Amino acid sequence: MREILERQGYHFVGTHKHSAVKTCLWLRKSLRGEGNCYKGKFYGINAHRCIQMTPSIFCNQRCVHCWRPLEAFNIAAEEEPVVWDAPEALVEACLKEQKRLISGFKGAEKTSMDVFTEAEVPEHAAISLIGEPTLYPYLKELVQEFHSRGMTTFVVTNGSNPDVIREIRPYQLYLSLNAPDEATYKKVSHAQYWSCLKESLDEMRRLKSSTRTAIRITCIEGFNMKSPEGYAELLEQANPDFIEVKAYMHIGYSRKRLIRDAMPTHSRVKEFATEIAERLAATSHYEIIDESEISRVVLLASPKNRLKLL
Repeated sequence: MREILERQGYHFVGTHKHSAVKTCLWLRKSLRGEGNCYKGKFYGINAHRCIQMTPSIFCNQRCVHCWRPLEAFNIAAEEEPVVWDAPEALVEACLKEQKRLISGFKGAEKTSMDVFTEAEVPEHAAISLIGEPTLYPYLKELVQEFHSRGMTTFVVTNGSNPDVIREIRPYQLYLSLNAPDEATYKKVSHAQYWSCLKESLDEMRRLKSSTRTAIRITCIEGFNMKSPEGYAELLEQANPDFIEVKAYMHIGYSRKRLIRDAMPTHSRVKEFATEIAERLAATSHYEIIDESEISRVVLLASPKNRLKLL
């Protein structure tokens, strides 16, 4: 499976190879002046200056919609304890590998050399590539190490480890909320962490004063696009700065688990986001403030949180 991932563009870094870096489509487009990803549109992240990495290729869920081959990297199936690289060494390895990966764009006809020069000095780390980052025991220190180099961080988690969420302080904390109730959660994630997820929602609410927060709902037609009132109740519990309602994309290994019709249209996603916002209106005022049709994602925020994007 490691060989398959390497052929797909994952580059393992560090001494013990539990971490990886991968350049994304939008980084390549950004270097060529062909556009930016929706995180750039929503949050001002320059794709060409973003390292997409993970400190843990392992995961403790087997989400039906995941495009990664997580069946092969379930941490519970590891026969021996994982030996983890130190945060400082891991950051150094990521920066070195990112620089090597983009070197091939230098001098290409479509590459802007001004943009390439910027890309050689990353300013953001998206800790969200593959696996569950909170399984890495030094995630707090890893975030601090990136910050010490003048970089910002996004951490994307499934919420299964509230104790880790309690202690980390990334620039933005993303939590994946892909079900309005426990039964749907088990169907989507094939895991037993519902109570942990709800505890993580409470922790997210407490972190608002020190960390920007976002919840992402990945919409899968026929699975979890239901009970907007259920989502609203959980969102009120977390009270995030931002809510992303995004379509499941029929790509990668998810095609072995889901049919193409499970991928909703952008208009369907926007309709569902509106339904959730209407349920939130009674206690929390969220409204659609942006969208990206090509990525099939809608961004919700309250008027006061809109200022946090400035």
